Amino acid sequence: MDNTYLIAAEWMALALVASLISIRLGVSVALLEIGMGVIGGNFLGFHTTPWIDFLATFGAGLLTFLAGAEIDPESMRRHAKVALTVGVVSFAAPFAAAFAFAYFVAGWQLQAAEIAGVALSTTSVAVVYAVMIESKLAEQDLGKTILAACFVTDLGTVLALGVLFADFSPPLIVFIVAMAVALYFMPRWTRWFVVHASGRVSEPEIKFIFLILFTLGGLATQANSEAVLPAYLVGLAVAGVFVRDRVLVHRMRAIAFSLLTPFYFIKAGLFIALPAVASGIGLIVALLAVKVGAKVVGVWPTARAFGMPVREANYTTLLMSTGLTFGTISALFGLTNRIIDQTAYTILVTVVVLSAVIPTLIATTFFEPRNTVGIELEEIEAAEEIDAGPFPRLRRPAAPIEEAPQRTTEPARRSSRIGDDVEPA
Repeated sequence: MDNTYLIAAEWMALALVASLISIRLGVSVALLEIGMGVIGGNFLGFHTTPWIDFLATFGAGLLTFLAGAEIDPESMRRHAKVALTVGVVSFAAPFAAAFAFAYFVAGWQLQAAEIAGVALSTTSVAVVYAVMIESKLAEQDLGKTILAACFVTDLGTVLALGVLFADFSPPLIVFIVAMAVALYFMPRWTRWFVVHASGRVSEPEIKFIFLILFTLGGLATQANSEAVLPAYLVGLAVAGVFVRDRVLVHRMRAIAFSLLTPFYFIKAGLFIALPAVASGIGLIVALLAVKVGAKVVGVWPTARAFGMPVREANYTTLLMSTGLTFGTISALFGLTNRIIDQTAYTILVTVVVLSAVIPTLIATTFFEPRNTVGIELEEIEAAEEIDAGPFPRLRRPAAPIEEAPQRTTEPARRSSRIGDDVEPA
């Protein structure tokens, strides 16, 4: 079928079904959209087109940008040591374990094993950010710390891919220079648009951000890199502006989650071909166990060493075990450059997608931290004086705090919360 509108309607129908099931079951919509992609690819004949690839890629980039923009600079500085340590361990442990398994046990060639190590070392910023938004943890120190650790992990992935395989050509140098200039001036430029051009129906500040993301994405593509790579750094550069302008955040979230990210997550599910999974199930299970096991061995003790309570350490470890965007990018890089074959690519992508689903489902079902948004700063500081570490176990008040927002599906309460976010701006 070549009818663009009908193809878009089919994909959006799956996204709508995923949203309704998500509301009903309380499961992350990102996971259900991936599941819908598996169903669509294996049973409904879904396939990608160039325009779907673009929407999916830009959706991943915009989601990654928002994840960076949600990191409060002050909170990141306060927990920089935790985020940096957890992020480095989260990259190094699975990279070494997956590389060793692929090279010494599975018998892959050296560069193919390196691709396996890079692809399975990642943490999915897109999945983690979606979960943070749905659970309201993006507004808390724990969520901001996890997002910052995700950034460190994926930065390690990008650097490893660049050091091991990059071709330092003139387009790459142009991209690096343009990236440096954008990161330096973006806070000033974005602040100017927010102060002088915000509140207009035409949304010039959002168009400006899209212009920068499109430009850097185009330069990255010219340099044989990926358009999603610069988005996170640009988001971090403007994080200070976004912290003070929550209205802009809500508008960009609406664009991302309603239109763009469904194409990205559903497309991710299309990569799982069930016949290929059945034929390579042994190696898939082994690599999945290696990745998640290495994350657990590395991240959990590190989180506990910084004073993170057991429940929060379990939650953090499982979310750091996810993979999607940079994992599939790394596998596709290997396939495109003939470092790995189609079979190895299918195995790696299946492991990456399963790592996005299984740890996230376990984390959100059994270990999601209790909401502490309503606890006053004084109570947090008092708890920090009692319990050592940057993540003390907070004392629970004897009576419920009425101001603390409760997770509910009542429309009135949800609208009032959004109103609270918007009104100060």
